[in-house]
Amino acid sequence: MEFALSEEQAELASIVRAVLAKQADPAAVRAAIAAPLGYDEALWATLCEQVGVAALAIPEEHDGAGATFFETAVVLEELGRSLAPSPLLATAVATAALRAGGTDDAKGRLLPRIAAGEVATVALEPDQPVLDADRAAIVLAVVGDDLVEVTDPGATWTESVDQTIRVGRLASTDGEVIGSGSAARAAIHLVSTVGTSALAVGLCDRALRMTVDYSKERVQFGRPIGSFQALKHRMAEMLVRLELARSATWAAAYAVSRGTEDAADLARAAASYALDAASDLAGECVQLHGGIAITWEHDAQLVFKRAHALAHMAGPPHVQRAAVRL
Repeated sequence: MEFALSEEQAELASIVRAVLAKQADPAAVRAAIAAPLGYDEALWATLCEQVGVAALAIPEEHDGAGATFFETAVVLEELGRSLAPSPLLATAVATAALRAGGTDDAKGRLLPRIAAGEVATVALEPDQPVLDADRAAIVLAVVGDDLVEVTDPGATWTESVDQTIRVGRLASTDGEVIGSGSAARAAIHLVSTVGTSALAVGLCDRALRMTVDYSKERVQFGRPIGSFQALKHRMAEMLVRLELARSATWAAAYAVSRGTEDAADLARAAASYALDAASDLAGECVQLHGGIAITWEHDAQLVFKRAHALAHMAGPPHVQRAAVRL
């Protein structure tokens, strides 16, 4: 069986990668981190208006593209590769919660706003950090058995190790009940787990590419370090880990998009593969770059911090493995 992106999905990835190459190079990523909202609003506008990334998983009847979560995962992988701060994951999770648990009225009112590029987020547990809480125009919360549109969240930014992922806390989750919290909760777990895995796969790709490129340039004992067999083996292992993580994540994203019975187990398996790989490849990236990797000026430290943050967002890999039903 051949398992690969369709022609349209590959074109989507190519377009997003081209946009990110122009607007999210290393200097732009650092500038976005330092921006008041912690991300490049112009880049987000370009991705939403010209590519339609926020609208991908939204039905056409609500001004969306009528695609699936799989296409969103394709975009998240590209964002993970670039390290660009972006509210797409939070917005995708909120979209899934609204589609799964929201009333028809709530969907008709909020989904077109999300498709147009308004940042959305959803709080699942009280007193826990919420992705993009302080920059979201639409804030949802699961409160008991209810899905709530929060009226006055009073969100504040919370410092974190990874400056490319924005988190905050809500002062309140009071608001209008707009649907079923139990239905939304299941969708939140699936999309957040697989979306985080997609970001991790992109990060693995970035770590491998950085390491291979550096190994061709760094000369030691009169030859590029990439010519040494021991380092070749380590980079080959990095590639194997990347491809395993990518295959598992694509399978999980497809299952979530189709609503298959094994979607939850595939999501946990994908997180286990992808988060383990991200941690290991980030470590290899730092080690094979040597001393330069621990400097603020080099991007290896951003790769390492992102891997650490993603593991906290989805839960440790060993916990994900333990939850898979045999």
